[in-house]
Amino acid sequence: MNFDFSEEQNLLREQARRFLADSAEGKAREILEGEAPFDRDLWRGMAELGWMGTVIPEEFGGIGLSHEDLCVLAEEIGRSLAPTPFSSSVYLATEAILLAGSGDQRVDYLPRLSAGEAIGCFAFAEGIKKPSPDTITATFADGKLSGVKHPVADGDVADFAVVLAKTPDGAPVLVLASLEGVNAEVMETVDPSRSHAKLTFDGTSAALLGSTGEGWTLTERVLDHAAILMAFEQLGGAQQCLELATDYAKNRFAFGRPIGSFQAIKHKLADVYIATELARSHAYYGAWALTSDAPDLPVAAAAARVAGSRAYYLASSENIQTHGGMGFTWELDCHLYYRRAKLLNLALGGERRWKEKLIARLETRNVAA
Repeated sequence: MNFDFSEEQNLLREQARRFLADSAEGKAREILEGEAPFDRDLWRGMAELGWMGTVIPEEFGGIGLSHEDLCVLAEEIGRSLAPTPFSSSVYLATEAILLAGSGDQRVDYLPRLSAGEAIGCFAFAEGIKKPSPDTITATFADGKLSGVKHPVADGDVADFAVVLAKTPDGAPVLVLASLEGVNAEVMETVDPSRSHAKLTFDGTSAALLGSTGEGWTLTERVLDHAAILMAFEQLGGAQQCLELATDYAKNRFAFGRPIGSFQAIKHKLADVYIATELARSHAYYGAWALTSDAPDLPVAAAAARVAGSRAYYLASSENIQTHGGMGFTWELDCHLYYRRAKLLNLALGGERRWKEKLIARLETRNVAA
């Protein structure tokens, strides 16, 4: 079975890389050092290329491509450190509406999401406690949403949120809520180029997404989809760190030789290469499972998530070490990739939670077999 991308998808990759090289270079640092939560010019450029509507059907203003095509874009976004709410709005909010939205909800939200006119976010976490049907405290009753959600990626810039809550009788639900008038408190994170917020809902008008009682099942499906897409973003970042470290090791001389010729450097970069290729294998399998809606998608998502998190953290760490004392300075970009690696590692529930998911899902699959 061939898991490689098609010629058309590789052309899409080349186009995305050229665009991001011209439009995203240095933007993460600008956002980190400035006051803006994300780069709006870059966001508009992505919208003009139709990236937000990659998997949205043409009848709703999208391009109608596959999730494999979106994976290609995610990898290039990861390489460039593009400071935009792309993952929140596309991997999460859009996926939730595609999975569970009614006809009217799709007509209302998808065209605006596709055009980049609306930004969505996904609010499922409530602090550091492990999310589960039993720990949900946000409530939804009579069309009103109350509760606190944090951290919410891009919650301070989003126009609406898909929120995990529960009914008075304890049934988990997903709801759509406008963030107009909702208190959004910006939270400090290791990577301010991807903003996060604490959202407080106090009788906010909201509409049910999907059916009552399906909230947790839908949340898990959305997170599985996002895990594969984010694994590609992590893969892109890891690959870029490996290339930066390798180039520096080839051109930095010590004792009359390039430092890349020394085992202390050579073996570390070999370890990064192995971890990155392992993450690539899992990500590619995840892309196939997501596009074909394969029964193995939950296992593929968890494996891709764990491998991607490990590879990016290792690659960003060793990129700093390879650059030596300069790697720790503000002027070099090494810390930008390390920040992003740490942030993505904690997104969607964190690496440890995905390891637990992977073990549980493998056990379930083995029992079923």
